[in-house]
Amino acid sequence: MSDRNDEHDELRKVVRAFLEHASPSSEVRRLAETDEGYDPEVWRRLADELGLVGLIVPERFGGAGAGAAELAVVMAEMGRTLLCAPYLSSAVLAPAALLESGDETACAEFLPDIADGSVIATLAVAEGNSDIRDLDAVWTTARADGDRHLLFGTKERVTDGYAAGLLLTVARTEKGLSLFAVDPEAVERRPLPALDPTRKLARVHFDRTPARLIGAEGAAEGAVARVLDLGAVALAAEQAGGAERCLELSVEYAKTREQFGRPIGAFQAIKHKCAELLYEVESAKAAAQDAARLWSAAAAASEQGLAASVARAYCSETYVHAAAETIQIHGGIGYTWEHDAHLYLRRAKSSALLLGSTSWHLERVAADIGLVPTA
Repeated sequence: MSDRNDEHDELRKVVRAFLEHASPSSEVRRLAETDEGYDPEVWRRLADELGLVGLIVPERFGGAGAGAAELAVVMAEMGRTLLCAPYLSSAVLAPAALLESGDETACAEFLPDIADGSVIATLAVAEGNSDIRDLDAVWTTARADGDRHLLFGTKERVTDGYAAGLLLTVARTEKGLSLFAVDPEAVERRPLPALDPTRKLARVHFDRTPARLIGAEGAAEGAVARVLDLGAVALAAEQAGGAERCLELSVEYAKTREQFGRPIGAFQAIKHKCAELLYEVESAKAAAQDAARLWSAAAAASEQGLAASVARAYCSETYVHAAAETIQIHGGIGYTWEHDAHLYLRRAKSSALLLGSTSWHLERVAADIGLVPTA
């Protein structure tokens, strides 16, 4: 266990050192103003120099073959710096969807290019105003047309959907939910305004759009649910990392900002805020790490799903609270556009709705432990 902890510590140091130079606040703000929302050169280096883009891709498909524990380490560091990159989409959701499909031919065709960063991929699930975890609300349809399918419908809030070179789309056929690969050039895509400009969202419209079936027809529901659970584990780690950085910013400011001849950290109210945040942040980190550990240990699917929801719910609430308290502790300067505190609050608020709202995850936990009846 200690050897693995040492490996994770070394991975953390390497990723942190890279991101401190590649994702400073000035770069985050610059990329937030673009439609694509990422720097191709940084993305190339993440893939080539660090091997992070193909982190969870098996070695036989050109990846590193790492697990959720390593993914959590990387996501936490990216959360600390608000990295603007399609990592959650292209390095987590898309490869996980291909692997869960069981389609070896599709994996061999798509995963090497995803792993080396030459193709950005994403997963399109949500429709209308429904929660992405409500798979019954998927009404994009796929109709057979010879040896291919044609898609009809609209996907909302597709992460990095505007920059993607491959769209993995969940659609409904006569046999049930199925997964399809779509060329983005064949669809209508439009960037969506978002509270968090550092994570890009898009609307994708299909109108007789040619698509290739991935895996077995009608077999995608369980696979997509597992992909979203893994995404929730990764996102929880990112949230814990962001919350930890908010705490650091607050403590640093409380030590240096003076009022009435003393650092504001000497006042009881600020001490209480920082102490409470420390407890919550450490708990969030533990929840995220525990969820990642269960995934790496190949625990039962039900246990993994429960841990994912526990981590996501707690990390969401912790991150929002930490970001809001950071603004409070910084006082007037924390409310200004020039300060970075609002960037963390925007990321925290938007992440709480990503890959399943906090309420959805809490309801899942409540049902699992018997507080509410299951459907």
